[in-house]
Amino acid sequence: MARVVVLGAGIGGLPTAYELKHRLGDRHEVILVSDGDRFTFIPGLVAVALGYNSLEHLQVPLETVSRRHRLRWVQGKVQRLAPQEKKIDLPEQTLDYDYLVIATGAELAVDLIPGLGLHSHSVCTPAHAVAAQRAWQEFLKEPKDLVVGAAPGASCFGPAYEFLFLAEHTLRRHGLRDRVKITFITPEPYVGHLGIGGLANSDQLTRNLIEKRGIATITNAEITAIEPHRILLRDGQVIPFGYSMILPPFRGVGFVRASGLGNEKGFLPLLPTLQHPDYPEIYGVGISVHLQPLEVTPVPMGVPKTGQMTEEMAIAASHNIAVALGELAADPVVPTLDALCFADFGNTGIAYIAAPVMPEPPGERRRLAYAIQGSWVSWVKAAFERYFLLKMRWGLSVPWFEQWGLRLFFGLSLVRPLRPTVFPEQQPIIKV
Repeated sequence: MARVVVLGAGIGGLPTAYELKHRLGDRHEVILVSDGDRFTFIPGLVAVALGYNSLEHLQVPLETVSRRHRLRWVQGKVQRLAPQEKKIDLPEQTLDYDYLVIATGAELAVDLIPGLGLHSHSVCTPAHAVAAQRAWQEFLKEPKDLVVGAAPGASCFGPAYEFLFLAEHTLRRHGLRDRVKITFITPEPYVGHLGIGGLANSDQLTRNLIEKRGIATITNAEITAIEPHRILLRDGQVIPFGYSMILPPFRGVGFVRASGLGNEKGFLPLLPTLQHPDYPEIYGVGISVHLQPLEVTPVPMGVPKTGQMTEEMAIAASHNIAVALGELAADPVVPTLDALCFADFGNTGIAYIAAPVMPEPPGERRRLAYAIQGSWVSWVKAAFERYFLLKMRWGLSVPWFEQWGLRLFFGLSLVRPLRPTVFPEQQPIIKV
C-alpha cells in the first residue's frame, strides 16, 4: 500500500484528494493536510467583501467531508518538507509519503510594497475578505474616493474587475455613486488584458463598461507605496482614496522556498506531467505551479491560474499517480490549461475564454480566445458557485457531465495525452 499526501484543501487540494480516492480506492492511503478546518470557495470572496454573501455560505467543513468520503484528514501547518527523506514535518507529527501533491496555493507578497495590506484591502483569503467587508460597511457611511486595482507582479486580475464593477453597482444601489470618484489602477498594458492578452473583444467590452460607468483608469501602473489614504505610483502620480482594494503579488509558500523545490519566487517548476524534475514523486497543482509569462510587459505581471486550470491539474496529477502505481492502464496525461472565467459585475458580467491560456509551442495562436458580455454571466456565476460547493460535499472533482458540458457549450477540454517535446539536450521537459 502506497501513501499519497495532498498538501492543501482548497480548489486544488480537495478535488485532487477526491480524484485520488476515486482512482485508488482503499488499496492505497490518501491523506489530506490543511492548516484550516474548512474548504473555502475563494472566487466567492469578492461578494463577501462587498456584503453580498456570508463567508459561511462559501465553506465546507473538512472533517465532515473527509470522514464521509474515507479520506484521512490531518490539520496542521507544514513546518518543513524534506524531499530527500520524503517527510513532512507538522507541529505535532511527521508524515512520510510515497507520492506528494503540493496544492497549497501561494503566499501573499505584501512586504514587497510598503503599506500594501496595511493601508489597503484584498480578497485573497477568508480573513482578508471579512476585514474588507467591515471596512466597506464603514466606507458606505461616509464615502470618499475609491481605488481598486492590482500591484506589480499580480497574476489574477479577475477579482479586481469583479470588485471594481460590483462596488460601483453597490454605490449606485445606495444612491452614493455621485459622491465617489472611482479609479482603477492596473499593471496591465490595457484594461481587459488579464495577464494573458489576445482575447478578442476583451479590451473593448471591458473598456466600454468602464467608460459607461464613469471610472477613471491608469494602466501600466506601478505602485511603489501605499500610505494612509493615498497610493504612490512610480511615475509620480498620487491617488487619494477613502477605501482601496489592491490585489498583491504572489510567491511560493515558505516551506517550498525553504526546501529548495521552487524557483526564485518559490513556485514549482514542473514537467508536463506535473512532476517535479528532480523529484518525480512530487506533483504540483494550482497557484503553487510556475507558469512562464507569455509576454514582457512594461510593468511585470504573473500568469493567472484560474479555478478551471487548477481542476485540470488536479485531474492530470491524480491520473498520473494512478498510472505510476499501476492502478490505471493508460498513458500519462497533461492539463490542457484551457480557461473559462465568469466575472460577475452586478447587473451584467463578462465570460472570458482562453483555450489554452499557454499556447504550445509558445507564440502559437490559441484555439479559442474571446469574451462575451451579458446578464446571464452573473446568473451562471452564482449557479456555478452553488454547484461547486455541492461537489465538495458530494466528493466529486469534475464529473463526466461537467466535462461534457464544457466541451459542448464552450469547446473546452481538461486533459490531453502527453505529447513529448524534445529539446536539444533530448530532455522532454516542458514547464507547465
